[in-house]
Amino acid sequence: MITTQSYSGVLVAVEGLDGSGKSTQLSLLYRWPIQKYSCVVLTEWNSSPVLRDIIRREKKAKRLSPTLFSTLHCADFAERYDRIIYPVLQSGGIVLCDRYIFTAFVRDVARGCDPVWIRKLYSFACHPDLTMYFRVPQNIAQQRVLSRRSRPKWYEAGMDINLSADRIESFSLFQQRVSDEYDNVISEYSLNEIDATLPPKEQQNLFRATLSNTFKLKGFE
Repeated sequence: MITTQSYSGVLVAVEGLDGSGKSTQLSLLYRWPIQKYSCVVLTEWNSSPVLRDIIRREKKAKRLSPTLFSTLHCADFAERYDRIIYPVLQSGGIVLCDRYIFTAFVRDVARGCDPVWIRKLYSFACHPDLTMYFRVPQNIAQQRVLSRRSRPKWYEAGMDINLSADRIESFSLFQQRVSDEYDNVISEYSLNEIDATLPPKEQQNLFRATLSNTFKLKGFE
């Protein structure tokens, strides 16, 4: 369950596998002159100044169990939600989220956490006005990630849940689990999909067109 809260702003979230290109698309959207509508704020997953260093330290030490991993990321999100996301929405602003609670719904469940527990953990959060899922085949997403660095990070590869001793193979297996969970979330929460194999400009045009319709529904014209 996701909370229904009253606010006058617009909440936009992007979701997708690592390597889907969603962050690039959100960055391009941020440069679009949506500032003409209102104050616009961009916030990223796992970026709370209060929790970020703690999570980074625990990841480096490889001390995070799936439950602790999930709880700390929820605390990070809750701090940003109370300090940034909801206040901006209440004031009529626009919040762009690079990953939202759906990331926890897929990653934490892929790590073996109970999906009902995860949803209750984030039940304080409101539903975005628009959530775009950038769909890309898992093998293509993996190629994009590995083209930027020789191997994925420890937790990114799911090495903490013992899928494989080989980090590349573990990454492939874990990301497939995440992809499968996204299919469940898309159906459950009616996320909007964009083919992330399309040329970036075409993806951006589709993104902006969908957002423009959302603006009209919210009275941002």
